[in-house]
Amino acid sequence: MLDPFRKRQWHIASDQTVELGPRGHLMGVVNVTPDSFSDGGQFADPRAAAGQALKMVNDGALIVDIGAESTKPNAKSVDCDEEQARLMPALKAILEASPDILISLDTYRASTAEKGLAAGAHIVNDVWGLQKEPDIARVAADYGAGIVIMHTNRDRTVLDDVIEDQKQYFDKSLKIAEQAGLNENQIMLDPGFGFGKETTEINLELMARFDELHVFGLPFLIGTSRKRFLGAITGREPQDRDIATAATTAILRKNGAAIFRVHDIKINADALKLADALIVTGQRSAGRFEP
Repeated sequence: MLDPFRKRQWHIASDQTVELGPRGHLMGVVNVTPDSFSDGGQFADPRAAAGQALKMVNDGALIVDIGAESTKPNAKSVDCDEEQARLMPALKAILEASPDILISLDTYRASTAEKGLAAGAHIVNDVWGLQKEPDIARVAADYGAGIVIMHTNRDRTVLDDVIEDQKQYFDKSLKIAEQAGLNENQIMLDPGFGFGKETTEINLELMARFDELHVFGLPFLIGTSRKRFLGAITGREPQDRDIATAATTAILRKNGAAIFRVHDIKINADALKLADALIVTGQRSAGRFEP
């Protein structure tokens, strides 16, 4: 089982690595869509997307995740041509504004991943866990890219136990990754908060039992930002759920998550600093701290 706080390297495209373990990291969300549930339409213009990406990095994001198709429930699907017509100009504008920004592509399509990685992106973030278009795993392997494999409850039969269902789903995804030639050090998992998990109780149980997922020995990315279950608990609309999001960031970082995909960088950066400080203090007390 992975000690989530020990140093390890996540290998991403362009022969770069991200150090995981001793401190958590933030991934900023930049949706270049007209209909995303929280920021739809705000960053559809490539210049606006680039400006938001730079702001997020300045506020403390290590990675910027560009999404060109909304994944909210009942969202209108787009074809690969439309997805790429939205995504590629934004990707180009961001890299022109700052060539050193680490870019993640929020896509499940192999063709979109290939174009984006060829243009300079570093990571593929697949909300269908390699199971919608398995060839995306081959694309990530070819480019040496980081891959985020997300769990979803959508369009499938789900086991009653939330952790057993995660294990069953990820076992299938990891077989696809292995067959495609992906190395373990390229892989990150995401438990998929909110994706087909229709009740608040399911999401809370997944959060409460999150540490059981370290059995995979792989790092985890978390995407709770402004999700509906946080609104159900707080009674707040999406734009007002950043405090609740930051609370989940602190809780799940303390339980070993590595990267947090969020809309508001500043408030989550503060939550992460507090959680990391507590982790370091605990490790020092136990004699396990790695400077």
